[in-house]
Amino acid sequence: MARAAALASCLEVVLANRGNANRVFEILELLAGQEEEEDILCAARTCSRLFGALLERGELFVGQLPTEEASLADNYSAGDKYKMWMRHRYNDCVGYLGELMGHDAFQVKEISLSTLMKFVELEAQHPLIKVEWKGTLTFPRELLKVVVDGLLPLHEDASLLISRFQEYMEYDDVRYFVIKAVTDSIGQVMQKTKERPPPFYQQNVFSLISPINMPNKESDMVQFMAKQDNLEELKVSRLQAHKQAFEKMWLSFLKHKLPTGLYKKVLVILHDSVLPYMNEPTLMIDFLTVAYGIGGAISLLALNGLFILIHQHNLEYPDFYKKLYSLLDPSIYHVKYRARFFHLADLFLSSSHLPAYLVAAFIKRLSRLALTAPPEALLMVIPFIFNLFRRHPACKVLVHRPNGPEGMSEDPYIMEEEEPSESRALESSLWEIQSLQNHYHPDVARAAAVLNQSLSEMEDDISGLLDLSAYELFDKEVKKKAVDVPLEFEQVRGLFGKKNDIFAEHFALD
Repeated sequence: MARAAALASCLEVVLANRGNANRVFEILELLAGQEEEEDILCAARTCSRLFGALLERGELFVGQLPTEEASLADNYSAGDKYKMWMRHRYNDCVGYLGELMGHDAFQVKEISLSTLMKFVELEAQHPLIKVEWKGTLTFPRELLKVVVDGLLPLHEDASLLISRFQEYMEYDDVRYFVIKAVTDSIGQVMQKTKERPPPFYQQNVFSLISPINMPNKESDMVQFMAKQDNLEELKVSRLQAHKQAFEKMWLSFLKHKLPTGLYKKVLVILHDSVLPYMNEPTLMIDFLTVAYGIGGAISLLALNGLFILIHQHNLEYPDFYKKLYSLLDPSIYHVKYRARFFHLADLFLSSSHLPAYLVAAFIKRLSRLALTAPPEALLMVIPFIFNLFRRHPACKVLVHRPNGPEGMSEDPYIMEEEEPSESRALESSLWEIQSLQNHYHPDVARAAAVLNQSLSEMEDDISGLLDLSAYELFDKEVKKKAVDVPLEFEQVRGLFGKKNDIFAEHFALD
């Protein structure tokens, strides 16, 4: 309390009389030194009020700031010297707050961030940049860069502080200059670390840029922190410039190797939050084709982005279906991205121009893998396979083959063959689905039994089955109302219930 009172008194005299300006050092030394957390918080609040008031009153030097030695020259008035000196103290304060964004205590980080952003807002309204010509942009870019550097430490997770910063990203000009500052930061850090950035840094960059909400049209861009008369003439007010900056930022982030976990996170949001807001989405072709070629879950996740590029931007991908076929392994029925994969596979296999041998290969591999799949996956994949038959009647030969193979040993289909055309799928039959008619789960057996009937022309809607889980199946069974069924139609007569049971002569069921 005593410290707070002393700082409040100091603040009052500094603002009241320029002759007491030197007492600002009493406040700044608490920010610079290794003080107690409470003292730092108190000093940060005092600096916020002090320099906030000076900015509003226009008592900080505007324009290119001379060095402290040069500002003492006789050719400046006493008023200008005071403003220059205070501007240097303001710069010291900004530097200290930037360093405090790396403090151990989160409260200190948070107040440093909020104080710096208050200064950004005040500088946007009361610029310290001298307007020398009509196109001069007065937004405090350098100050915002201090904030961005504080949000992207190299060796610690800053996701909590970044989440606190997201509220400021609603301003169109703040978002634009944050995007440009992040691009610069990536370039500097990559150069400094020789293309081997610490994982924490990359995670922090992703935490900052992944939630960015880009505007859909220029008329949506109405919220600006800086108020300028000629704003509509500047790049910051143009959607095209925002998209270019956004595109450059993501390309600079993705051209460096990412940890596997982060790779997956990027691919999850790429199709929805990145590609639609790029000027040239086709620039992502290399990234997505490399990801698609990696295999496993990463390939599954890359499908979304490739789908957009193939369907909307005429991307030609040689051997696309061969790669899609190779993704069919036992894990596809178990991965958490199963719903996304089958939704996209359904779209890719919807074309009636696909050759019969290719669709038959997909049907056979999915059926073979279904033999070891869990019930919740089977209830989705069986209607999926039947829909493929409806779209491609030429494949019905797999069903209508009376003398076809009845088991794996007789099956001509080559499961291990990577080339669908060489798998001999059209020579096979669908004995796997017939086997599933004896499945322990009655719903699966019932779904597989549809194969014995002629398929309707109307496709089954599988959208509600894509996310089906084991818990939902179990819950459905538990909630079923049981019907009383007779368990024994003949009264038990002996230990084993036989008519002439020898045990009945010696044992009684009393």
